[in-house]
Amino acid sequence: MKLRSTPDGLIAHDEQRGRWVRLPGEDDLVAFLAEGQPARARATAALDAPDAETADPATATLPFRPRSIRAFMLWESHLIASSRMLVKHFFPAPMWRAVDAYEKATRRTFPKLKPTQGFYDHPTFYVANHTMVLADGQDMWSPSHTRALDFELELACVLARPLADATPEEALDAVGGWFVLNDWSARDVQADDARHNVFGPVIKAKTFANSIGCDVVTADAFGDWEQATGRVRVDGELWCEGGTAGPAHGLGAMLAYASRGERLDAGDVISTGTMPGCCGIELERWIRPGQTVQLEIDGIGTLTNRLSADATPTTAV
Repeated sequence: MKLRSTPDGLIAHDEQRGRWVRLPGEDDLVAFLAEGQPARARATAALDAPDAETADPATATLPFRPRSIRAFMLWESHLIASSRMLVKHFFPAPMWRAVDAYEKATRRTFPKLKPTQGFYDHPTFYVANHTMVLADGQDMWSPSHTRALDFELELACVLARPLADATPEEALDAVGGWFVLNDWSARDVQADDARHNVFGPVIKAKTFANSIGCDVVTADAFGDWEQATGRVRVDGELWCEGGTAGPAHGLGAMLAYASRGERLDAGDVISTGTMPGCCGIELERWIRPGQTVQLEIDGIGTLTNRLSADATPTTAV
């Protein structure tokens, strides 16, 4: 079931009749997901009611306010390709010449571009800034601390119930719904953080903004998350396509690791990370103010933000 939040409450998509219907008495998407089957049964009844009240999907707002955001990195090819381009564009020239010469001579990946063993031993994530989340259709500002703003197409889920020291099986049962997420990134800052910051490359490079799509598809309706496909368009031009096949870790393992020694709760967001090839740095293409970036995941929907020339950060609508 596909859901949206509006100022007047939740609405659901009636695929059979091609319309959106208001769900009477439902105004909290996370609470709806947490209730599970009884809530979905009420929604199905509302969709089938002869007097169902149709709704305008264009009135959708941010679907929920994230309680927290944990962004994982699951694909080796994305890590290697983006690391290579960070070195090429933002590290001192001699470092890139060494990498380029080695790879051309050996036809192998430069060893330092490969993930460390920890990438394979356990899921890797960082904690994002959940207070700076933009809605679909909202302008993205021009961050004052970067000249290399980038997008990342990511499939994310929201938890519908608490987890603490969960097993992978217990963790999977807590997933409430899936949506599109854009993990905005400052690539020049990321390169500098990677070289000089003791906390690694995801400090000021990653904590200034994320965007969340207005469509949330319930976990029971979405299917296998490892078979998701998506694409990015900039000003209507297709820049890239990708998918989630072949992650280094499964979703249950990710959530179990995130809940180890701590409590996760309903409303916490888990992003599976950038689909390989679906960020500007891997493409060596750079977005700029005035352009419109649209992310899409099949079976869910789109997430669109226009880049503004305004350098003033804004909050979600």
